Amino acid sequence: MTLHDFQVCDRDLDAATLTEYLQADALAVDTETMGLLTHRDRLCLVQLCNPEGKVTVVRIAKGQAVAPNLKQLLEATNITKVFHFARFDIAALRHNLDIHVNPVFCTKIASKLARTYTNRHGLKDVVQELEQVELDKSSQSSDWGNAVNLSAAQLSYAANDVRYLLSVQKKLTQILQREERWQLAQQCFQVLPTIVSLDLLQFKDLFEH
Repeated sequence: MTLHDFQVCDRDLDAATLTEYLQADALAVDTETMGLLTHRDRLCLVQLCNPEGKVTVVRIAKGQAVAPNLKQLLEATNITKVFHFARFDIAALRHNLDIHVNPVFCTKIASKLARTYTNRHGLKDVVQELEQVELDKSSQSSDWGNAVNLSAAQLSYAANDVRYLLSVQKKLTQILQREERWQLAQQCFQVLPTIVSLDLLQFKDLFEH
């Protein structure tokens, strides 16, 4: 496994890593869960990457309800947390660990606003175009619940899901600013916590007729 500046923590970030990550102005964040239904499928992993490229995977135990260091970091108002499809991840973090993530940048929303010349806005497609890197998604649908025995392929997949996000964020921001959609993007990011609240209460189509 060719992973540089990579570590695995159990249940929470260690104090030294927390201190290091708190120095960042932006962090890439992703989660792995047992499935796509937040109320049913538990949170298994939280992945983080800082601008220096240090990746940390935090293994969340079954039944775990708190992670104080992660909470402090992800709620820090001076650090932008960058996700791809933030709506899902911040719901999982709130439902499982009572972490209210803010402020947020979502590269999926940014891609839809910026890359209007395509309908391919998955992480693999965005990274392939903007970073010229082809992500291996073969471990995407796998058992993340057996966190103690994750394979090298699973850990590599989890790390790569955050490794390129901060670079992608910068490139999408440039396009949004050029096309005069940056303010609109920021407004979309700011409303995400409210959308997540509605999701967790299982309200659907609230703004439809």
